[in-house]
Amino acid sequence: MWRFSQALGGSRRIIQSRLHSYFTIPKVQTGIIFNEFGGPLQYRRDLPVPKPRSNEVLINLKYSGVCHTDLHTWKGEIPFKTKLPLIAGHEGAGVVVDKGTDVKTFEIGDLAGVKHLMSSCMGCELCDAGHELNCAKAEIAGANRDGTFQQYVTVDALQAPHLPAKVDLASAAPMFCAGASVYKALKNSKTQTNQWVAIFGATGGLGTVATQYATSMGFRVVGIDGPGEERKQLFHSLGGEVFLDYTQVDSVPAAVKEATQGGAHSVLNLTASLPSYDQTVQCVRPLGTVVPVGIPPNSGLLKADIFQLVQESLSIKGSSSANRSDVREALDFFNRGLVKCPIKIVGLSELPTVLDNIEKGYANGRFVLDTSR
Repeated sequence: MWRFSQALGGSRRIIQSRLHSYFTIPKVQTGIIFNEFGGPLQYRRDLPVPKPRSNEVLINLKYSGVCHTDLHTWKGEIPFKTKLPLIAGHEGAGVVVDKGTDVKTFEIGDLAGVKHLMSSCMGCELCDAGHELNCAKAEIAGANRDGTFQQYVTVDALQAPHLPAKVDLASAAPMFCAGASVYKALKNSKTQTNQWVAIFGATGGLGTVATQYATSMGFRVVGIDGPGEERKQLFHSLGGEVFLDYTQVDSVPAAVKEATQGGAHSVLNLTASLPSYDQTVQCVRPLGTVVPVGIPPNSGLLKADIFQLVQESLSIKGSSSANRSDVREALDFFNRGLVKCPIKIVGLSELPTVLDNIEKGYANGRFVLDTSR
């Protein structure tokens, strides 16, 4: 038995060595970095390729999604613990090309994702309860640790989601923020089958995915967005039931209550619009749940009438990104073809233009960066 184990271990080392030979890991890479908030986004070809620690994998990122949060982070509009200089980005997909000595869950050549959380202590009360993102020692991609707007990144192997061998990496990349975050928010909403969920920002990068998750989970969806017939058609193509163009109605809460015969059972606000938050609580029926997800520039206050909250037994449940279990569940929907993020693939060098489009509200679906160009 001992001889067999030794031989098998030796075979694995030979196979791993051969797999390593398939991947030539350079010393420098291409990425986009900024040195100050709102400063120039520098497209660099001389950034060092990190080396994985004993518990980490090195992922050659092929694609990275772009989130509204990346815009706010670059501008310094969200009070994250943010390091400078910084390579932003927090949703990517690629190939494992190296790993630390203690990594047992990945082999060289496996496909993997990069999500918001890159590592945590995994030993505190919050980590033990599945709230790793709230750990005091959490390392967040594109905030206090360099993220996915580069070609190579290291991640704690425990926090790197596995991907199937034949997956479309470009389509998979947005699942690690857009997909996982809205799936977590829908779980937090406590919505039941055949109940109504109202989604603010229903045709944006988060909303297009949230609409698909909601319908796949058996919910009825009211989408609030606009203006434009294109957005309405996109929403309905994703399975949404009632679309409300906020520029065409006198009162969004009144329109939601009319469409749902009394108010939505839950409301997800996925926008960065503070004025839209002023309407959110008014859209739910008694016992309803409001789930804030999007963060306006420089944050702000969520207005709610205390009497209404008490009298109608309303809940407000903040929802950040997903834990490892949530990500696995969210990916299962994606792997079964139930959810797919509408994407537009552009080169990494086009990030400044992408952020400008996001800021101006031109983005339907998700921009995805091809790191090779």
